[in-house]
Amino acid sequence: MSVFSEVSSNDLVTQIARQITEAIVAGRLKPGERLTELQLSREFGTSRAPVREAARLLESQGLVTFSPRRGFFVRTLEASDLRDIYELRIGLELHAASLAVERATDKDIELLERQMRRLYDMADADSIEAQIFEDFAFHRMLCMASGNARLIRVYDEIAMEMRAGITLIGKLYDDPHRMAETHEPIMSALRDRDGERLREALRYHIAVARDAVVALFEETGGVI
Repeated sequence: MSVFSEVSSNDLVTQIARQITEAIVAGRLKPGERLTELQLSREFGTSRAPVREAARLLESQGLVTFSPRRGFFVRTLEASDLRDIYELRIGLELHAASLAVERATDKDIELLERQMRRLYDMADADSIEAQIFEDFAFHRMLCMASGNARLIRVYDEIAMEMRAGITLIGKLYDDPHRMAETHEPIMSALRDRDGERLREALRYHIAVARDAVVALFEETGGVI
């Protein structure tokens, strides 16, 4: 059974890169797995050239690696990589929070409140994969509320690497409602526009996740 679907003639490279990215995040392509250009070109219904360009794009984003005379491989993350990613994430989100306290509109806060409800809805639906996606969306929306376009651009650049760690978060909670509940102090501080409390809530929220995710990553040998 094919992992991928054929792509249209418009913007082939972007479409191929997106499908490969989704396969990596979903675990259909495993760490260390080789991306065979010939096989992928057949599945996508294209020549090998756009597949190679898409692989180069994903290499620049840190999702795949290239080995001379061997080709492209799905990147294998180390525990230290996850720590680095989380440290960068903490720095970005704390700065975004400081800006959001001053710049977030009532509409921004309303959208974040709605996103909180989606986290609970996904818990009720017993859909951990969807809840993980909505968790990531919540944090991205908080960065959007900063009003800093370049900050969100940097956030998006490391998004896929962050999702590797976020995927593990679903394994940390016996009760999926708990994942939603951990965002309550963040929303409470933002509603009150209390910058110090918001930064502290975010720092605690992400640092606890970092420590637990890295420990679980080491325990499972990097199997997400």
